[in-house]
Amino acid sequence: MSVPAAARLLRHHLRGQGRALRRLAAWSVLEGLPVFGAGLLLARAIDEGFLAGRPGVGLAWLAALVVLHVLGAAATRRVYPWLAAAVEPLRDSLVTDVVAAALRRADGAAGAGVSQVTEQAEAVRALLGTALRNVRQLLAAGIAALVGLALLSPPLALAIALSVALALAVFAAFLGVQVRRYRAVVRHAERIGESAGIIVEGVRDVVACAAEDRAARTVAASIDAQAEALRAFARSRLVRLPVLAFGVHLPLLVLLALSPALTGSGRLTEGEVAGAVGYLVTGLQPGIVLLVDAGGTLLLSLAVLLGRLAEVSAGPAARTARAAPALVPASSDIELDHVTFAYSPRAAPVLSDLSLHIPEGTHLAVVGPSGTGKSTLANVLIDLARPQRGSVTLGKVPLPRLDAARLRDAVTLIPQESYIFAGTLRENLAYLRPRATTAQLDEAAGAVGLDETLRRLGGYDADVPPGGGTLSHGERQLITLARAYLSAAPVVILDEATCHLHPAAEARAEEALAARGGTLIVIAHRISSAQRAHQVLLLDASGPLLGTHRTLLDLSPLYAELVGHWQS
Repeated sequence: MSVPAAARLLRHHLRGQGRALRRLAAWSVLEGLPVFGAGLLLARAIDEGFLAGRPGVGLAWLAALVVLHVLGAAATRRVYPWLAAAVEPLRDSLVTDVVAAALRRADGAAGAGVSQVTEQAEAVRALLGTALRNVRQLLAAGIAALVGLALLSPPLALAIALSVALALAVFAAFLGVQVRRYRAVVRHAERIGESAGIIVEGVRDVVACAAEDRAARTVAASIDAQAEALRAFARSRLVRLPVLAFGVHLPLLVLLALSPALTGSGRLTEGEVAGAVGYLVTGLQPGIVLLVDAGGTLLLSLAVLLGRLAEVSAGPAARTARAAPALVPASSDIELDHVTFAYSPRAAPVLSDLSLHIPEGTHLAVVGPSGTGKSTLANVLIDLARPQRGSVTLGKVPLPRLDAARLRDAVTLIPQESYIFAGTLRENLAYLRPRATTAQLDEAAGAVGLDETLRRLGGYDADVPPGGGTLSHGERQLITLARAYLSAAPVVILDEATCHLHPAAEARAEEALAARGGTLIVIAHRISSAQRAHQVLLLDASGPLLGTHRTLLDLSPLYAELVGHWQS
């Protein structure tokens, strides 16, 4: 979001508008003629006309000033068509670049993200139009006033120019702070749109998981952050006070205070003092006020928004070009190589130096005392938690190198909390396989033991309220287990997803999922899950241990203790 990047982007999108910009500049020069001539003609009217007892001459000089104002008005009339020709194509050009960059990147910056930056492109067009209309006019007036002062009285013009230079230096010293703080305002506004967009898009999921309060807190945190950023930006705007003081008020007060001495000594005439005051009031003062007001909002907003659009349209595209392409796994083999994961840099690792190979088609049970990292392992296996050290691969491809959609198609995680959303039972069951036939639904329901619930509800077209309504916890888990059975994913992970089922129902569901083919990983709620598995991974503070149910009974006192506890 740097100013140079913003300038480069603006030059790029205005490259074909050279003729319109040249005509705009030419008419702007003519538009500034009244300000340029105001002080000089006013001084002549006073000194050579009214004070010299020649009112006709004074009126003639003022009539010349009226002619300049007519010419300036005619120039203003010719400015607007060229202003539109220069600015209007900018919006379409910026939006085209932004949307093209989002499509090239395909990293989730669609929807609310693209909507946000296209709104920013429209804001840039409006801001640039306002800047070229008002800022151009008043800055031209300020320059014309300084040139007129130099012709009127070079020493006075030098003194005023030094004071204006001091005001500009103060403004420039605080410009970086204002840019950073306004940039924070823009980024927080984007985050509000992104977080709200995600929640609105997934409102059914939010309701199903009873996460309304959490969703509200998420958006509220973004809003509070932007409010604080706005307050910080408002504080940085206090720089306008010294800028106005040095750029306008101090020169005017000093000139008025010294005018008797200047006219008495013959250094300035009364007309020249009046002309200088006119230049300060009608030329410089509007320009300085514009600098600290419009410059602190309009121009600053334009620079920051252009910088943001430059970052979106150019930066991510370059990063995408350098990034390695997403790879396709050759199999469903899973391998963890010296994986260490902790929830914060200062926290003790939940998983420490874990190496594990899970061949395609394996039925693995993960057991261990509470807090040993079983659910964390499930999150690591689906790339929801990335290890600080080590790597996790699927079919020899590191998980970060896999396209997110491909990974979700390859691995299905069923957590302990059942995900049931408002809709029909058919929609809930076919969530991971939208085109499932009735025969496939029947197969899944029969395999995991959902038949009785299906009959009780009245079939697949029965409506299910958010969160499951009156469904028992066990029935909700059976729905999610049938959903996993229907999934085409070659890897299914059950994270205590059968904890509300009685042992016989749990055994039926696990055996059905193991028989469907592919890899089944069960974060075990009961030790009986380990007895059914091909391999058992025991997680313990002393280190992980992999083996069969039989070998672990001989090798691990802890495992034998767990088995004895459940059998008793």
